[in-house]
Formats: sequence, C-alpha cells, structure tokens
Amino acid sequence: MLRYIVQRVVQLVPILIGISVVTFLMLHLIPGDPVLLFAGDKPLTEERAAEIRHQLGLDRPIWIQYWDYASHAARGDLGRGLRSQRPVLESILEVLPGTVQLTLSALACATVIGVSLGVVAALAHGTWVDTTAMAFAILGVSMPVFYSSLLMILLFSFTLGWLPATGQGGVERLVMPAAALGLISAAVQARLVRSGMLGVLRQDYVTTARAKGLAPRIVILRHALKNALIPTITMVGLQLGALLGGAVVTETIFSRPGVGRLAVDAILGRDFPLVQGTVLFAAVAYVMVNLVVDVSYAAVDPRIRFG
Repeated sequence: MLRYIVQRVVQLVPILIGISVVTFLMLHLIPGDPVLLFAGDKPLTEERAAEIRHQLGLDRPIWIQYWDYASHAARGDLGRGLRSQRPVLESILEVLPGTVQLTLSALACATVIGVSLGVVAALAHGTWVDTTAMAFAILGVSMPVFYSSLLMILLFSFTLGWLPATGQGGVERLVMPAAALGLISAAVQARLVRSGMLGVLRQDYVTTARAKGLAPRIVILRHALKNALIPTITMVGLQLGALLGGAVVTETIFSRPGVGRLAVDAILGRDFPLVQGTVLFAAVAYVMVNLVVDVSYAAVDPRIRFG
C-alpha cells in the first residue's frame, strides 16, 4: 500500500508543475498592465512605472520570474494582492471555511438524494416511480448550476418567501446554495446507483439470500446496496473536486463569501497575484482530493494496487 501511495504522489509532480506553469502564464496572457493597477489613481510617469515594474519583478526574464514564483508558492507564499496588499494565502484562508461548508453541504445533499433516488428507482424498476426518478435525474444533469440557482431564488425567495435569497449565516441561507450546487451530482449518483443496484439484484448471492428467508430490508441494505455503492464511492470523491469548482458560480449568485467569489472579484479587478493564487489553490485542492480518493479506493479494492 505504501508503494502505491508513493507512486501516486510521484505521478502528481508533473501535474503540479503544469498547474503552476499555466497559472503563472495567466499573468502574462490576461489583458491589462498590473503596473497601472498597482499605481492606482496616482499620476504615473515613466520613471515611476519602471520603478513599480522593478518592484514587482516584471523587468526580469520570464523564466526567472517563474522560478521565483514557483519556489515561493512551494513554501506557501503566493504573493500579495495588488489592491489589498495582503498576503494572498491569508485572503484565501479567510474565506475558505465558507467554501468548505458549502461544498460539504452540497455533497451531503447530493449523496442523500442521489442514493435514495437510485435505490427506489431500482427497486421499482419498470414502474412509474422508476420513470419519474430517472426523469428527475435527466433534468438535474441537463440544468446548469446558474439556471437552477436563479429558479430556486425566484420560487423559494420571491414567490413563496420561505428562504432568504442571498448572504451567509444560518442554515436557512445554506439550503438553496447547497441544493443548487448538489443537484447535478445527485442526478449522476441516482443513475449510477440505479444501474449498480439492478446489476447486483440479479446476482446469485442475492437470490440465495432471499431463498434463505432473510428480510427484504437486510437483503437490500447488507447484500445489495453495499456492493452497488463501490463505484459510487469513487464518483462521490471525484465530484467533491467538481463541486469546489462549481462553488465559483454558486457563491457569486447567492453573494456568499468564499474562494470562488474571491476569484471572481480578483478577475474583475484584474488583481493578477490574487487570481493566480486562487486558481493555483483550487487546482492543488482538486488534485489532493483525487489523490485521497485513489488511495481510499485502493484500500477498499486491492486489485487497484496490483493492477
């Protein structure tokens, strides 16, 4: 197992280097001059512009700039925001709890709804319940996050007045963002669990368990669902990374502080170091989540380690 973990960590090195190169090049590809933003409203002479450019290190060869950026990032130093002049990592960590809360809530919402819907659809295979559940799954997969978010605000806030439309604080302000963000994941899990359950329910050991006179609840929960959920566990882990990315849209629409909204504000304000930092942080978080999923799956299924 230790050898497998070391191999997976080594395989991540070129991926992390590629991520750092792409995020670094963003500074040079995004339109706009960071010198003008750094100077603010103050008059900018050529001498002052050259001084700021030297201060930011933009007058050095690009490969030296990259090495300086990568070496500092490896030590956790992502630079300072051009507007706030605060360390980028400090700004990210300040809003990170909001993103983690939203992502985990969306994942819990998606898992509960998706697994329940998939099991019910499989047990009622071929009936109107199965058709309705799969129609919901198709609708959930087909609907973009921003569209479902706006529909929920229109229905539950403006029409029914049940939930506040925006802001942070309290469960009532978390329900709609979590549901909107987890809707697509719930639909995917529902289809996956239904397919897995239908395959498992036809296996001989399930037929044997029924023939032995076990209660249907025990046959489903202990024998069928346990095996049908193995591929779903992998999917849940991968979806956690996708939900982190989807939080950008959800946090912006529902005006919730988080890493996604911080990145959007940085892009709109052309705060390049902050954009680099948030993108790099999100990418590394996604890679680390996938590493944890791979290791967990290998621990559950030894064939992965020796495959």
